[in-house]
Amino acid sequence: MTIDVRLGIDEPAPETVAVGVGPCGLVLDGVPTDVLPVSGRSLLEAFVAESEPSAKAGEVRELPLPGELPARVLLAGLGSSTPAELRLAGAAIARAAGGDVAVAIPVSSNALAALAEGLLLGGYRFDARPPTRPAARAWLVGAGDAAAVDRGVAYGQGATWARQLANTRASTKTPMWVARAAEETLTPLGVRVSTRDAYWLAEQSFGGTLAVGRSSMSPPCLVEARWRPRGAAAHLVVVGKGITFDTGGYNLKPGASMKTMYTDVAGAAAALGALHVVAALRVPVGLTVLVPLAENAVSGSAMRPGDVIRHHGGRTTEIINTDAEGRLVLADALAYAVGRLRPAAVVDIATLTGGIKVALGLGTGGLFTPSDELAAALLQAGDDTGEPLWRMPLEDDYAELLSSDIADANNSSGQPQAVTAAMFLRPFAGDAPWAHLDIAGPARAGSDGGLVTRGATGFGARLLARWIEAHAVG
Repeated sequence: MTIDVRLGIDEPAPETVAVGVGPCGLVLDGVPTDVLPVSGRSLLEAFVAESEPSAKAGEVRELPLPGELPARVLLAGLGSSTPAELRLAGAAIARAAGGDVAVAIPVSSNALAALAEGLLLGGYRFDARPPTRPAARAWLVGAGDAAAVDRGVAYGQGATWARQLANTRASTKTPMWVARAAEETLTPLGVRVSTRDAYWLAEQSFGGTLAVGRSSMSPPCLVEARWRPRGAAAHLVVVGKGITFDTGGYNLKPGASMKTMYTDVAGAAAALGALHVVAALRVPVGLTVLVPLAENAVSGSAMRPGDVIRHHGGRTTEIINTDAEGRLVLADALAYAVGRLRPAAVVDIATLTGGIKVALGLGTGGLFTPSDELAAALLQAGDDTGEPLWRMPLEDDYAELLSSDIADANNSSGQPQAVTAAMFLRPFAGDAPWAHLDIAGPARAGSDGGLVTRGATGFGARLLARWIEAHAVG
């Protein structure tokens, strides 16, 4: 699934060693001679003096050294060694190494955490086949801050677990499969995970989740995962859209658009991944993650255009488009969050609309919130983690597009698609500070590059974890 990052070498050094190149050349101070012999250093210095390899973060050049140890050297650009640049460098090293590697790049604690995080992000690969060999290993040498490494590993593992959840194909990934995965992974970290079945959903009037999920042979459910450390500074709620596969329902998607819909659970995966980070680091902030899970299938029991559904809390929705299903499950969970849990703030995250990709492209998530304070905090978290957001408008002028003659709102208001989808969700958040993250663009990647690998990116897991952590010191 991913690379195993360790501090120091407790066995013979691997044949591949990565060293850093900064604006002033090789960065070798602090690199032990048992990893990079003196003779090898001389060759490296001569090569760098002659060829001037790039110091740009994220660029890696391989230098074979015949007859010397190590047998293979990777020259990794470090830029000016900021955390963001070292995160990119780590990802590039893992990708270029393709196996075990000693990373001989001495840096400060914050930068070391970013380097470890980048190694995990770049080393992740999804493969549905059973592994045929042990996971690759990356040894961080020339530095000794174990806490920094643990921090970087926690962030990397949270994001890669989110990727794994989203990349797992729907032939395996039913709603209950996700619920079991959450329980098995998070319970050992001290998280209390409860799975609410379809009977509970009916008792609690989760009409949106039931309407979407009733079309599938795999029934819907709700995961409620609670982190309650002693002395918690606040109680926050994150809601993640958990559509395990989206056919579009009776408003059937074209085949090409449906192909990657196993990743329509990416919002839920990011929410759970953020909780994984928070629990692994023992962050003293109360957190509840709500994941409404359903498969939007096609069958005789599927919801139809023209149906009216009643959500938790009593609000009603007229179904115009069965392919606008994500907001239906989010609505139930948001109403439950503010009505039962009374959070200091609630954030929902979802691969919600194609419209946000038209507006922002594939690398940036859309941020909708009426709160300037919440917007600033989430934008800062995005900047800190390299998961950028752009604040989008909530325009009251579009409210009439949500109107229905027979219900409180309709579920498919037309253009501007991403804005009206966010406005649909807004009433379900009540008076709580609320933000909606539409990650339909950056949740998926068509190729390897930067911090991502092809497939689900885990976008939002690290961002949300950083936002939650900020409440511990705020």
